[in-house]
Amino acid sequence: QVQLVESGGGLVQAGGSLRLSCAASRRTSSRYAMGWFRRTPGKEREFVAAISWILGTTQFSDSVKGRFTISRDNAKDTVYLQMNSLKPEDTAVYYCANRRSMVITTADNDYDYWGQGTQVTVSS
Repeated sequence: QVQLVESGGGLVQAGGSLRLSCAASRRTSSRYAMGWFRRTPGKEREFVAAISWILGTTQFSDSVKGRFTISRDNAKDTVYLQMNSLKPEDTAVYYCANRRSMVITTADNDYDYWGQGTQVTVSS
């Protein structure tokens, strides 16, 4: 079992930045693919970004490409989502997820463990 704890959400003005963190509880199990997804009320969960912990490959949704970056800190077993140039449409609950595979995917049902989510609100 892998426990994931997100932090770093909050309220920010449009054009601002936030950095989300996702700390994994178990070093061995955490060394696979990590993804960030988001959900707004009335919508399905949406892929945002993912990183392969071992391979270092990354992938982003078209809506955040060029504005968000994803990175990992091996020593801290933590994955970060740096969000710049935030827009009101980025407002959502953001979730990190762990997949027991080195290959990243954009499908949420490919991920095995999920965090509790952190709210990001971007005001116009």
